[in-house]
Amino acid sequence: MKLAELQRIYEQPLFQLIQQSRNVYLEHWKTDQVQLCTLLSIKTGGCSEDCGYCSQSARNGGKMPAGKLMEKCDILAKAQEAAENGSTRFCMGAAWKGVRDGDSRFEQVLDTIRDVAKLGMEVCVTLGNLTLTEARKLKEAGVTAYNHNIDTSPDYYPKVTTSHTFEDRINTIAAVQEVGMSVCCGGIIGMGETETDRLKMLEVLTNFNPPPESVPINCLIPQPGTPMENQTQGVDIFELLRLIATTRIAFPKAKVRLSAGRSLLSREAQAFAFYAGANSIFYGDRLLTSDNSATDEDLKLLNDLNLTVQAPHTSMAVA
Repeated sequence: MKLAELQRIYEQPLFQLIQQSRNVYLEHWKTDQVQLCTLLSIKTGGCSEDCGYCSQSARNGGKMPAGKLMEKCDILAKAQEAAENGSTRFCMGAAWKGVRDGDSRFEQVLDTIRDVAKLGMEVCVTLGNLTLTEARKLKEAGVTAYNHNIDTSPDYYPKVTTSHTFEDRINTIAAVQEVGMSVCCGGIIGMGETETDRLKMLEVLTNFNPPPESVPINCLIPQPGTPMENQTQGVDIFELLRLIATTRIAFPKAKVRLSAGRSLLSREAQAFAFYAGANSIFYGDRLLTSDNSATDEDLKLLNDLNLTVQAPHTSMAVA
């Protein structure tokens, strides 16, 4: 899909746009289901990258100390708890530039994945840059989706980080797709980019073949000590709704996930986002580096909206 078409969709009168996105949603999805995902940081802080939004960077002034890779038993306990609480996808993230075949930490992660995959949930990881070799081993271990956000447009990306390139992100995604893993890929808004940058990000995503299985939409939560700590204006709710609706129209079969920053949205704003086409949330009190909505609040919201929990895709979950 070209930028001009995305702009035409995005710039419609708001109610007309949301009605179109709602129609697309109803054509492809059951009306009453939302996917619950749990995200766990299995290795926090000390990252060698300089992403301006991230407090885990050891280079940009973030205050998060470097931690060790979690032990398998501790990760499995969190995964089991997530499954018991209704999550159908368990996501594990590590603050690394990337992983390399033969590294002991990578082997430890692979061993953990094999056991997490036995719990019946979809398994997603975000470990930084990959080559075909690492991607193939992750798939064999039981990973069903790899998260690797492109964050923003190619034009704005150098203002977000300088320690890797936009093309590096694309190369990792290409490796993931070549071995047959699904791609979870979206972006972050509120970093100082324009609305056009957001649509250029979607334009890149529409050129993936196959399209992303899920598209997370993150709203920046400024972290103290990072270069973006003063980006405190926040995201206009109507701009967020426009982006969600446009994403739904551009990706009819993808899960559109309300991710970081959802805790800042009112119940009414979240309800509107679900109506516009969002059908997945991160569920649990904590994301990688920021607080999230409490689980009991989420369950009450879903119940009040007569929404139910989406089951794992049968083609993805490992029995």
